Amino acid sequence: PVTREPPIAQRDTIAGDTAFPTMPGPGRRVRGAAIRVAVATAATSARVAGSGRWTLLDREGAAITVAGTGERWSLTARSGRIRAVREDDGWSVSVDAPATLRPVEEGARLSIGAREYRGELAAWADGDALTMVNRLPIEEYLRGVVPLEIGERAPGEIAAVEAQAIAARSYAYAHLSPSQRFDVKSTVDDQVYGGVNAERPLSDAAVAATEREVLRYEGRLADTPYHSTCGGTTAEPGEVWNGESGAPYLRRVSDRIPGTDRYYCDPSPRFEWKRSFSGDEIAQAVSRYLRGRGSKTVVATVQSVRVDSRTGSGRVGTLVLESSTGDETRLRGNEIRYALRQPGGELLNSTYFSVERGGRGGQNEFVLRGRGYGHGIGMCQWGAIGRARAGQDAATILRTYYPGTSVGTVP
Repeated sequence: PVTREPPIAQRDTIAGDTAFPTMPGPGRRVRGAAIRVAVATAATSARVAGSGRWTLLDREGAAITVAGTGERWSLTARSGRIRAVREDDGWSVSVDAPATLRPVEEGARLSIGAREYRGELAAWADGDALTMVNRLPIEEYLRGVVPLEIGERAPGEIAAVEAQAIAARSYAYAHLSPSQRFDVKSTVDDQVYGGVNAERPLSDAAVAATEREVLRYEGRLADTPYHSTCGGTTAEPGEVWNGESGAPYLRRVSDRIPGTDRYYCDPSPRFEWKRSFSGDEIAQAVSRYLRGRGSKTVVATVQSVRVDSRTGSGRVGTLVLESSTGDETRLRGNEIRYALRQPGGELLNSTYFSVERGGRGGQNEFVLRGRGYGHGIGMCQWGAIGRARAGQDAATILRTYYPGTSVGTVP
């Protein structure tokens, strides 16, 4: 099931793109544009291998050594350089970052740990922190994105999978950033990407059936955020992202099934939800959030939680917390989800909720009853699944969630 938070699009803006200087290389055919995906950041090391031989290149593109099939190497970063150690005999080499790992044979794959990747890998060093970037054609990248974003679906839901492929492809093209070290992360900050391990036959078929298809608005490429479950109504960017107006095709859309009191996304396991907090738990969560943003503010036990405003879609616009010291903390839009995240890291499901007062073990308790999962902007993935079950095709699904757009192609 689709239960992850959708992309938010955060960028690395530190360095230029000097990795992969000769990709794709003589005789190697690549369909369409390539994308660079950060598959590991701030790592201490990476254990790499290949299903065939691969070459280690320095930052100038010169070949340093050729690794054999199945050989395991350990990569680490030291003072801006990459050290590669062959595990079977300890032979090592150190080069200025970025170092590139390039398969020799067509179709051979590289791996980091147990996860396999198509294309090439680049190893970057920020001091002693290692970043691994996978560069590959966008069409192959999508094979590792679509099944993780829409889930493993039944053949009768193929239209939703095709809609997801087009939305994910549009997002990928919209976020190509040649001047930066990588284009997207492999996490919910952008689009969840699992490499070869994630690929599935049905989603592969959807990617192939929609090859090069993207969404366009008035002839221009559309940037297409999406989310798991809207809870009945999607949101506009200004409701969620601190007043950001957003594109004209990112409008509020009802997900109600015509002539009923049901919604296309109501089969979602997060269509309705409940979360309970004590006043201390809220104080601790918000203090962690503020500390992560560089604030030294420590919130005392929360005694009152009040919805101060709602947006046009019914989501919470401003949430006011009053502590035992009389201080107020005001949270707005999507930051509410980050401020009330669980200690393990999962965000609050959505901002589409009401607040009730209760009691638990002699403490104040606040019960949040809500709908939906994710920021609520753009395509509702569970809504797309419901619409596919109802017989809608991919183009209809996408026109619904991104009004005014049409399906086009990239060169």
